[in-house]
Amino acid sequence: MRARAERARRELTLGSIRAGLEEQPSATSVRTAARRWAADILALAEDIAAKKTENAR
Repeated sequence: MRARAERARRELTLGSIRAGLEEQPSATSVRTAARRWAADILALAEDIAAKKTENAR
C-alpha cells in the first residue's frame, strides 16, 4: 500500500514537471527549466536532511 502511494505521488510530481517542461518554447529553455527543477529539488533535500540530522542529535 505504501509503495503504491509513493509511486502515485512520484507519477503526479513527474507529470507536473513534464507539463512545465513541455510549455517551454525551445530546447534551450527546456534544459534551463530542468536545471532549475533539479537545483530546487536538491536544495529541498539538503534542507530536509539537515533538519533530520539536527533532530537526531
